[in-house]
Amino acid sequence: MNALVPLPVVLPLTVCGLSLFIGPRLRWLHRLITVGVLAGVVAVDLVLLVESDRTGPLAVHLGDFGPPLGVTLVADRLAALMLTVSGAVTLIVLVYAMGQGMADREDGAPIAVFHPAYLVLVAGVSLTFLAGDLVNLYVGFEIMLMASFVLLTVGATEPRIRAGSTYVVVSLVSSLVFLAGVAVTYAAAGTVNFAQLAVRMPELPLGVRTLAEVLLLTVFGVKAAAFPVAAWLPDSYPTAPAPVTAVFAGLLTKVGVYSMIRAETLLFPGNRLSAVLMAVAFASMVIGILGAVAQTDLKRLLSFTLVSHIGFMLYGLALGSRDGIGGAIVYTAHHITVQTTLFLAAGLLEKRYGTTELTRLGGAARTAPLLAALWFVPAMNLAGIPPLSGFIGKLALMRAGAADGGTWAYVLLGGAVVTSLLTLYVMVKVWNLAFWRAAPVARLTDGGDVLEENDDPDSAPDEDTGGATGTVTATAVCVRTTTRIPHVMTAATAAAVALGLAYTVLATPLTGLADRSAAELLARTPYVKAVLGP
Repeated sequence: MNALVPLPVVLPLTVCGLSLFIGPRLRWLHRLITVGVLAGVVAVDLVLLVESDRTGPLAVHLGDFGPPLGVTLVADRLAALMLTVSGAVTLIVLVYAMGQGMADREDGAPIAVFHPAYLVLVAGVSLTFLAGDLVNLYVGFEIMLMASFVLLTVGATEPRIRAGSTYVVVSLVSSLVFLAGVAVTYAAAGTVNFAQLAVRMPELPLGVRTLAEVLLLTVFGVKAAAFPVAAWLPDSYPTAPAPVTAVFAGLLTKVGVYSMIRAETLLFPGNRLSAVLMAVAFASMVIGILGAVAQTDLKRLLSFTLVSHIGFMLYGLALGSRDGIGGAIVYTAHHITVQTTLFLAAGLLEKRYGTTELTRLGGAARTAPLLAALWFVPAMNLAGIPPLSGFIGKLALMRAGAADGGTWAYVLLGGAVVTSLLTLYVMVKVWNLAFWRAAPVARLTDGGDVLEENDDPDSAPDEDTGGATGTVTATAVCVRTTTRIPHVMTAATAAAVALGLAYTVLATPLTGLADRSAAELLARTPYVKAVLGP
C-alpha cells in the first residue's frame, strides 16, 4: 500500500506532459485523459484513506533515501482525508469547467493551457498534503502558485491580470518568509524532515522555536487568508472564471489551514501560541462576516464569508484539545465542499442572468427553480442549519470551547455564535434579493428615452441585443439574458451539493475519523514511527 502514496502527485504531472504533447486541437482527448486521471486519483485517495485509518500512517521514501536526505511522503488519517475530499472536489469542478467551455477557446493557441495547468494545480495540492518535510511543503506551495497564476488569468482580461498580479506578489512575499522559516529551522535543528523535527524541536532554545513557529504560522496564515493577512483574497478571487474561483476558494485556503494543523501538532506541541491563534480566529470570524454583510456582489460576498469561516477552523486548532482539533478537521472537510459548491452556484447564476450583482437580480426562484435549490441547500449548510454538516462541525467546535472553559474560549464561542447568525443573515439576504423577490424594474432606453419600465423575464429577446430584452443602459437596474445553463454545469453543481449532503448522512463515521485523526496528531508517535521506524 505504501507504493500508492506518491500516485496522487505523480499521476497528474505525468498526464500534464501528455496533455501538452497533444496540443489544443483534440478537445475530446484532453477531456478524456484529464477526467480519467482525476477519477483514478480519487480512487487512490480512497484506498489511502481506508488503509491509513486501518493500519496507521503510510510513509514512503522516494528513491529509497531516508531522512534527512531523501524525499518522504506520508499519508496519515488527516492527509488522506484531505486528499479524498480535495480529489472529489477537483473532479467535480473539472466537469463543471468543461460544461462551461473554459478549455474550448484554445484553438488559436500554440499549446493547450487549461487542462495542463489544472493538473499541475491538483499535483501541487496533493504534494502539500503528503509532504513529509518543510522543503517539499514549500515546493508544493510553489507548484500551486505557478498553476494558480495561469488559471487566474485565463482570458487575459485587464481585471484578471491585475488580480492575478496581486495574488502572485502576495504569494511571492509569503514564499520569501517561508524560506526564512525553513532556513531558521534547518540551521537550528539540522533537518527539515517533520518526523526528525518532532524529536529535535523540544531540545532547541525557546526563542529559536518561537521564531520558527511565528515565521511558519505567518506564511500559513497568508495561504489560509486569515486576518490580518487576508486583504488580498476578496480582490483576487471574484475576477476569475467561476470554476477557478470555486476550486481556489474550496482548496487553496484549506492547504494553509492543513499546514497550520500539521505544524502546531507535530512540530510545536504544547499550544504555546493559543491566545494569539484565538485572537486571529476571532478577528477572522467577525471582520470577515461584517465584510460580507456590506457586499452587494455575490462573488465578493462569498469571498468575505470564506475569510470569516477560516476563523472556525483556527478556533479548533487554538483550543489544542482532541475535541477542538477533531471539530476543526470536520469543519475543514465540510467547508472545502460547501464553499466550492456556493461558488459553482454563483457561476450558474452569472451564466443564466449575466451578472452576480444582487441589486440587479431577482425572481430567479420562479425563472430557474433548480438553480435556486442548488444555491439554497449549500447556503443553509454554510449557515449551520441543523442537521446539515455545517451545524455538526460548529456544534463540535462550540462544545470543545465550552469544555475548555477559558476566557478566550468563551469569547470565541460567542464570536462563533454571532458569526453563524450573521452568516444566516447574509445567505437569507442573497436569497431574498436574487431569488425570492420579484424581478426589479429594468430601465430600457433608446437615445435616452425610456421605452419600457417593467422587465418581463419570460419575454422574447431582441435579435439585435445579444439576448437581452431591449438595450440596457449602464445605469440599468436589472440584467436579463436568455442564456440557458449547460446541463453538464448543472449536473456538476448538483454532484457538489450531494457530496455536501453526504457529510450529513455519514456524520458518525466522519466525526469518528476526525476524532481518531486528532488523537493521532496529538500523540505524534505513530507519525514519527512510520517515517523513522520503531
